[in-house]
Amino acid sequence: MALREILTQGDPALAKTCRPVEKFDRKLHDLLDDLKETLAESGGVGLAAPQIGILRRVVVVEDADDHMLELVNPVIVSQEGEQNGWEGCLSVPGKYGMVQRPNLVTVRAQDRDGNFFEASGEGLVARCFCHETEHLDGHLFVEHTDRLYTVEELDAMEQAGDEP
Repeated sequence: MALREILTQGDPALAKTCRPVEKFDRKLHDLLDDLKETLAESGGVGLAAPQIGILRRVVVVEDADDHMLELVNPVIVSQEGEQNGWEGCLSVPGKYGMVQRPNLVTVRAQDRDGNFFEASGEGLVARCFCHETEHLDGHLFVEHTDRLYTVEELDAMEQAGDEP
């Protein structure tokens, strides 16, 4: 396993559509292990392969029980409800925006050995499923918000009791 550099907004790799994984081999296992290690070190809750410069449809997401889900070739198969919340991204460091997402999301994906499964999540996990799968098609959360805020601006709004 190895820590990988997380690319930031403006890097061309973040704007590209990723190719599906077809080989479930040691190289994929290493990629998943590197994604998990890099995510754990970063303090984030999700990470997609293009964020480390690998244009494959692979993401890892921390679930509600703090386990890391490995999602290979993920597809959102259902979504329900609605939530508004602050969202950030390891590729857009120090910036946050108010983003509307579904409240319950189910994804169909493959595991590291190619076996299909489904996973569902609510709240933050649902938000992560949407956010990370969008990375696979070259999109960032900033496309869903009218304004980006710094941590200092969020803290000041919270202290004043303001909402954006």
